[in-house]
Amino acid sequence: MELVIFTGLQASGKTTFYRDRFAATHEHISKDLFPNNKNKNRRQEQLIKAALDAGKSIVVDNTNPTPVERTPLIELGSSYGCEIIGYYFASQLSCCLQRNSARTGKARVPDVALYATAKKLVVPSYSEGFDRLFCVKFNQNSQQVEEVERG
Repeated sequence: MELVIFTGLQASGKTTFYRDRFAATHEHISKDLFPNNKNKNRRQEQLIKAALDAGKSIVVDNTNPTPVERTPLIELGSSYGCEIIGYYFASQLSCCLQRNSARTGKARVPDVALYATAKKLVVPSYSEGFDRLFCVKFNQNSQQVEEVERG
């Protein structure tokens, strides 16, 4: 089983990447899917445990900007014997702001949320407990995915 953790700004292409690469094989878990839940972290943990108990691989599709936010996910996945895989979405804040401005309704987040995430964003590293790490870059209409070498 795999526990895949996405890290990146809002509107950096994480959910589209999930749909393109993982929808057929991995369960999608995102705090965006339960906006009215008062304890999103608890609900997310419940969904992760349920999926892993059922033997399903999962993608955690949130900003996950800091090691503090990623550590509980890594520890939970490790306790199930999952391969822990990280995808870092290396996007320019200006590009994410532009993509966000094209969103409508609840899909659009306040610009201040992108600035706040960008300010605390820490690129994931193997030292956090990842088994594999990838960097995703978007060029015009294409994606480039590179595995990060252990350093």
